[in-house]
Amino acid sequence: MLGRSSLSRTASFRPENLGQNALALIGNLCFALFVIGVLIFTIIAATYEPEDPLFHPSTKINDYLTETLNATFKSDDSLVKTGEDFMTSNQTAVSSIISISDIEETPAVLVTGGDPDANAESTAESTPENCVGPIDCKDPEVFHLMMRKAIEYFKDFHFYRFGKPVRGGNDTTCDMAWRFRPKDGKRASFYKDYRRFEVVRSENCTLNVVGVGEYHSGVNARKRKKNKNQEGGFEKTRPKKEMQPLVPDIGSEVNDSLPVVESENSFSHGKYLIYNGGGDRCKSMNHYLWSFLCALGEAQYLNRTLVMDLTICLNSMYSSSNQDEEGKDFRFYFDFEHLKEEASVLDQAQFWEDWGKWHKKDKLGLYLAEDFRVYTPMKLQDIKDTLIMRKFGSVEPDNYWYRVCEGETESVIQRPWHLIWKSKRLMDIVSAIAARLNWDYDAVHIERGEKAANRELWPNLAADTSPDALLSTLSDKIEDGRHVYIATNEPETSFFDPLKDKYTTHFLDEYKDLWDENNEWFSETTKLNKGVPVEFDGYMRVSVDTEVFLRGKKQIETFNDLTNDCKDGINTCNTAAS
Repeated sequence: MLGRSSLSRTASFRPENLGQNALALIGNLCFALFVIGVLIFTIIAATYEPEDPLFHPSTKINDYLTETLNATFKSDDSLVKTGEDFMTSNQTAVSSIISISDIEETPAVLVTGGDPDANAESTAESTPENCVGPIDCKDPEVFHLMMRKAIEYFKDFHFYRFGKPVRGGNDTTCDMAWRFRPKDGKRASFYKDYRRFEVVRSENCTLNVVGVGEYHSGVNARKRKKNKNQEGGFEKTRPKKEMQPLVPDIGSEVNDSLPVVESENSFSHGKYLIYNGGGDRCKSMNHYLWSFLCALGEAQYLNRTLVMDLTICLNSMYSSSNQDEEGKDFRFYFDFEHLKEEASVLDQAQFWEDWGKWHKKDKLGLYLAEDFRVYTPMKLQDIKDTLIMRKFGSVEPDNYWYRVCEGETESVIQRPWHLIWKSKRLMDIVSAIAARLNWDYDAVHIERGEKAANRELWPNLAADTSPDALLSTLSDKIEDGRHVYIATNEPETSFFDPLKDKYTTHFLDEYKDLWDENNEWFSETTKLNKGVPVEFDGYMRVSVDTEVFLRGKKQIETFNDLTNDCKDGINTCNTAAS
């Protein structure tokens, strides 16, 4: 046996077998490399996390906002980033863009619009029977004429949907609504507009559109939502056909009525979570949202309805009185309609009213959790009581709500940032300003104020944002003659008058009529505030100013483009975004 084995090995090394052996060795080596490559690829694919925070809407957004350890938030007095800020503009590409060539083929589509071109004119031949009397806005020919006019009139927009025209203010006007996006839009939003079209008939029976009204002038075409109260205590789920990414739809009527539980049975079978007390009151808006979203994240983790206090204390940094102001409504600043449609929430006042009626009768249990270090969300998972109340003490910072989401809980509770959008009422003001600028403007953010006065931390800011320096810097970035929106905390906008030699400048206060007593924003917020007029406060101003800036075709930032100073002061450029 030993002899045969030795002979076999010797035979394999004979010259005539070396080629076959080499080929077999190379084949085995290639196969091994292939297996290793597949293994490496599989490991990478399994562990890779895309950079787009929308793929991981909680963890990625948390990292982006905080860049700190242990679930604490990054202190910043600027506008709070909310869920829609992390959406990419291509998320709105969920339906086809409508062009003029589609109009004859699709007579019942909905579309968007943009800004007027005063010389555009559309015509159509009217049928003999329609040559007299009022304009029939329901006539398909009139519909097609108005759609063509809108597409020609608003050249810088993509139209996605048109609403059928309705009679306007008289016999020669028709109102029509549409859904649109600016062609160069960088924000993931749809916009709705409804305008009044003036339609005239010539002697030869030809119809002409001779005028298009201002933004939201076609009030008869505005779609009214049914004011339905939602039943609380249940997890909200959308039908599969609606599971495409949600994006803000700006310009439609807002339905942010409070959700209610419609029956004793549904209330008593619900499960609820409420946070009580704590030191988060009257802190910055960043602090407020960081804590609120911790509570909302825990409620979702526990599969409970969050009982929330819709009243907010506005920090003094945002108030005209320079003092903390109680009694502000969550709905002034954030989109409660989106929140209540996508999450299970109830208003605290309504909840306690229902609790008082039914908790004794139905023997509803209350579980009190006073120490967040002991009563972690993981330990509360098996609690069967109807209500879990987290009670916070008076010692700061241990009584901050966001402490619940620290430590080991940080990897368990994910803050649902995608549920918090900015108020549609404020965003409608943003849309109106952009419309007045024909959605064709550049924007510059100029931060001065206390930072410009502090030469120790920002040694160059004042000089770099002076009118002469701005003219020099902007000449290489923005073409002469452009409309330029300036978002700034400089109280005296006349400081920037020298820029008028090159540009047509615009500031927020130029549009005060959009929130004055004659405007829809004023009437709707007054109604929310039980008849008391609402001040357009500092946080609202920052929200609108920033969002108008972000819709400019070019966006020039203070610390990225105008100065080499660091946003958070000298020697901080390596530790914070500049």
